[in-house]
Amino acid sequence: MTAVALCAVGAEKVVSNELRKLGISVIDSRFGRVRFSADTAGLYRALIGLRAADRVLLEAGFFPAEDFDALYKGVNTIPWERYIPAAMGLKVDKVRAGRSRLEAVTSIQAVVHKAAAERLCRQYTLKRLPETAAPAEIRVYMEKDQVSLLLDLSGEPLFKRGYRLEGGVAPLRETTAAALILLTNWRRKYTLCDPFCGSGTIIIEAAMYAWDMAPGLGRRFVIQDLLIADKEIEERERQTFLGRVDFSRPIHIFGSDSDARAVNSARSNAERSYELALGKIPRKISNDNRPPLHLPGLPVFKTLAMQDVRPLEREDGLESGYIITNPPYGKRLGEKAGAEAAYAQMAVLARNFPGWKLGVICDHPGFESFFGRKAESCREISNGAVQLYFYQFEL
Repeated sequence: MTAVALCAVGAEKVVSNELRKLGISVIDSRFGRVRFSADTAGLYRALIGLRAADRVLLEAGFFPAEDFDALYKGVNTIPWERYIPAAMGLKVDKVRAGRSRLEAVTSIQAVVHKAAAERLCRQYTLKRLPETAAPAEIRVYMEKDQVSLLLDLSGEPLFKRGYRLEGGVAPLRETTAAALILLTNWRRKYTLCDPFCGSGTIIIEAAMYAWDMAPGLGRRFVIQDLLIADKEIEERERQTFLGRVDFSRPIHIFGSDSDARAVNSARSNAERSYELALGKIPRKISNDNRPPLHLPGLPVFKTLAMQDVRPLEREDGLESGYIITNPPYGKRLGEKAGAEAAYAQMAVLARNFPGWKLGVICDHPGFESFFGRKAESCREISNGAVQLYFYQFEL
């Protein structure tokens, strides 16, 4: 089967590498999409194990269409009954069309829905598809008159890991945070610090990576509602991933923030990520009456101003490490000047962390001029609809 992993634009290489490490063959990649080939077990591995992908979808059909007749015929000939049960509804969730003769989004959406629904009704001898049932969701991508029809296997986006109840003012997506960690080539033997940790997303994703904890262990996927679901294969893949988790590994990961409430939230989120891996709690739970965990392997969180943060003392004497951070910027502070002042203050990190590597993600294309250093590399990457820049420095 051919499938597609959706990701932030700029993270395609990261997702491709992840797929290969999962034993899955990559076909190609383009802006925000990586196509790959997988059997049912491979689909489950991608859903459970990918850190930087936002969704996994099955490519149900790929064909040329220069007009609406060709579009209808192509969609209607796809064997949707192999994937979608009679009890499910149908929804054409998104349409992306570019450099094609067909560009009217609503018209494409209507034709695709009609053709797929008529095929399903014919195969199941129904007058109409269920309207109250949870629908199977189709996405349509058209480029140069080539149509790709994708059936969603994820359900909720994969960045919804389940551990974060509060995201802060401008939260970084979990999948984007994971992509940053993988882009820096950080390894768990090195210290990792985030001096603007907020709700702890970067720190928690780093800890999960260090523990070899698959991000999808604590959640379900909509593939379970489709006809290609296989409970035995899913359980086998989950157990394989669970068997790799090792909370006993020593990690040197710490986050700090000047906001004590953010630090408390980050600490709770880190505890919840641990619990989710063990299946101890459901994906949504109240903070009330939850006793704190005392695990030596959890990341350390402190309430500190950025200027006061220093490297952790380590018994092995390893002094170098990584800072990966998402500092306050214009959309979070409410004014551009305030963000630029914060960037200038970050120059203190070079004095406090000599020899470290620094990765900064923000929405300002002129960050380097305020920080006072030229980045070794700068990569554009999206966080949802926000265009960001990921700068990497040698301090």
